Amino acid sequence: MAFPTLKAWAVATAAGAASLITTPAQAVEIEYWQYFFDARVAAMDQLIEKFEAANPDITVTMTHFPYADYRTKVAAAIPAGEGPDVVQLFYGWLNDYVGADLIQPLPGDAFPVEAIDAEFFPMVQAMKGDGQYWALPTAVRSLALFYNERLMEEAGVEPPTNLDELIAAAQAMTKVDGAGNITQVGLTAGMTAQDHHWWREVLVRQFGSEPYLDDYKTVNYDTEAGRKALDFYVGLATDENPVTAFNFMDEPQAAFKAGRAGMHIDGSFRIGALESTRGLKWGVTELPANADGMRSNYSSYWVNAITTKAEGEKYDAAVKFMQYITSDEAMQVWLDVVGELPAKPSVGMTETNANDPVFGPFIRGLEYAHTTKFADESGQRQAMVEMVERITLEGMDPGESLTIAAEAEQKILDDYYSGN
Repeated sequence: MAFPTLKAWAVATAAGAASLITTPAQAVEIEYWQYFFDARVAAMDQLIEKFEAANPDITVTMTHFPYADYRTKVAAAIPAGEGPDVVQLFYGWLNDYVGADLIQPLPGDAFPVEAIDAEFFPMVQAMKGDGQYWALPTAVRSLALFYNERLMEEAGVEPPTNLDELIAAAQAMTKVDGAGNITQVGLTAGMTAQDHHWWREVLVRQFGSEPYLDDYKTVNYDTEAGRKALDFYVGLATDENPVTAFNFMDEPQAAFKAGRAGMHIDGSFRIGALESTRGLKWGVTELPANADGMRSNYSSYWVNAITTKAEGEKYDAAVKFMQYITSDEAMQVWLDVVGELPAKPSVGMTETNANDPVFGPFIRGLEYAHTTKFADESGQRQAMVEMVERITLEGMDPGESLTIAAEAEQKILDDYYSGN
């Protein structure tokens, strides 16, 4: 199959109205589904309005559900021939959606593989299988270090650039009462939030290993480097001068929003909530490097895909809509409205966006980010949660707990890839 040139691809996607698919001869209506989140709905409303203005023969109807109900609704609707023609899904669900025959691959003429490989941030290639793309994001997410400006000023420290500075700054901002109880943490912690990503894709790499081999089918962190990474992480709460407590308040982000934590590792999706928190003065910087200056990051994203329900004229319209919502124009709208990062360097790495004091650290982090290919995201996260709990609650040796976690996660992977 002959692919269009990169120039032709860029022109087609940026214009939105232009398409490699023939415009439907008659008016056609397609459905778009996503989970409910105010800013996401507002952004998609804008994109649908722009798309319909350029494509008057196509109407896009958006439906959204609470996050807790979303996967169930999608799984029930599509096999029944109902529901969305274009659907939003978390990247970690891709294998489930493909296996359940809920989505179909993107057509190679409208979405040339070579062009997508060249023009999107590399982590998007996790959406590729059997030489074709199944889904594409409008925006991506990465991690960065949020910090409380008032607490840093009070402690006389600066935003850290490496792990040693992270510990020093956290120690300076940690407060303990007369009974020895921590009343203010220097750094939040919790594997149920974003720390399992930080440990897996950042710390394990920074201490000298790779978390997985064989395209994420083989666990590889039960190593000396993995043990060092775990010792570092658990030591945040168990060393002689702890800088955190794993049970401090209900959730790590709640401690930071309440002004009771000096620093907090989280995703770019947290920006909106922090901006609306009255009285909280905060800043953000890239995740700290290791002693050798090596940086790593984790990237996740929600993608859009064409469902198996879409056929005929609805399929053609769905392809055109997919082309527009993955265009440069759509990515800039999503950044401005939602605060999530463009999936293409052509948008994200502009001088304005890459140097933005809030978005910039996340965008720059995309250049060295890794995306975990999950077989069972919740199950694999739970293995990390239990790994830490065995150490902190049961007093298990970290090396022993690490081995148990690796074996548990490997079983999840083996069961999935063997079809059990």
